[in-house]
Amino acid sequence: MTDSSRLRLGINIDHVATLRNARGSAWPDPLRAALLAQEAGADGITAHLREDRRHIRDADMAAIKAGIAIPLNFECGATDEMQAICLATRPHAVCLVPERREERTTEGGLDVAGDEARLKGFITPLREAGARVSMFISHDPRQIEASARIGAAVVELHTGLYSDLHAEGRQAEAEAELAALREGAALAHSLGLEVHAGHGLTFENVAPVAAIPQVMELNIGHFLIGEAVFMGLGPAIAEMRRIMDAARGL
Repeated sequence: MTDSSRLRLGINIDHVATLRNARGSAWPDPLRAALLAQEAGADGITAHLREDRRHIRDADMAAIKAGIAIPLNFECGATDEMQAICLATRPHAVCLVPERREERTTEGGLDVAGDEARLKGFITPLREAGARVSMFISHDPRQIEASARIGAAVVELHTGLYSDLHAEGRQAEAEAELAALREGAALAHSLGLEVHAGHGLTFENVAPVAAIPQVMELNIGHFLIGEAVFMGLGPAIAEMRRIMDAARGL
């Protein structure tokens, strides 16, 4: 198994915090979930600190960064507050995402092309602090090209539409969306960007995305945290790892 062929798996632990916050108690602990994911073979931990702190909180980010031995991917909106927290936390990676207070989950990709000048200035101190900056975007060539121009190291392609179409049994449309994701990954790679992907991925739909050769990392959270209720977090991660490896011929 070579580094170039093995697809990395980042585990998003946001919804461990959602469950904790629903009861207003200290359990379940997101750090414990991060440590279990690390033990199960996760390559990184992803957590999204939202403006409204609906799940992950500031103290969680600090505890996770201090407690894990694998990279932390800090998801956040492109705000001054989040920039300051990232600079204080110094995660391995910062993934900028669009964020609306009323949304249940991240609904689309960041409009890098429409906010290019501001985002270029925004990510400069993050890059200077040593963070790998990622843009969570659609497969739109305009967004990919803008991400390269502003100096991002990574783009994470939003797989939510593909996942929704697959779940609804709209196979022809899902295949068309998958083809567009493949084209986007190839374009991003040709521009020197590392390619990640995520949103809505499950045991049933992940293999075609995992098979895209330019994709180097998948970030998966909600589905695996849900499956952990039934099979445990470690076994759920192991099964996702098995499917991903099989898709890469490993």
